[in-house]
Amino acid sequence: MKSVATKKALSPSQTDKLLKALYARFEENMNRHKGVDWAKVQARLEANPDKLWSLNEMETSGGEPDVVGFDKKAGEYIFFDCAAESPTGRRSVCYDREGLESRKEHRPENTAIDMAAAMGVELLTEEQYRDLQKLGHFDAKTSSWLKTPAEIRKHGGAIFGDYRYDHVFVYHNGAQSYYGARAFRGALRV
Repeated sequence: MKSVATKKALSPSQTDKLLKALYARFEENMNRHKGVDWAKVQARLEANPDKLWSLNEMETSGGEPDVVGFDKKAGEYIFFDCAAESPTGRRSVCYDREGLESRKEHRPENTAIDMAAAMGVELLTEEQYRDLQKLGHFDAKTSSWLKTPAEIRKHGGAIFGDYRYDHVFVYHNGAQSYYGARAFRGALRV
């Protein structure tokens, strides 16, 4: 990994490049964040370099993060990965470390939970995933691991979502499974 990633801070040029990409995406997809003022979002981002670093991790792994809401109570902007398909730089991963360790052979290199933690983001919950799907159609050819309730995980399972047949599906798999077309989508509050 780059030394920049170790510091969890971006250089001024990386920050500028990321802010330009985020602004362009923000402007192109106003339906995702009606009533949100970009200047306030940018000010919040610039005041939180660690969050900018996390957004850059989302961006460079193919997530195409965008503002999807504002939590008035917490005073935080909410970003989700909004790439049409699951982020390419995060595919072929088991759900979590326990799932990966339970594989006797053909282990993937990483897990969704470990990658999300390293990036400083959370996996989308089922509710967040369904909210995202109201903003467009995502995962029509891929699928995304979702934050799995403890009751399901204790039995060895994990949940994922996708969009097929004009419908959002949430289903289950063993947490040890992984597929070339399954990644995870992150959520970040700033």
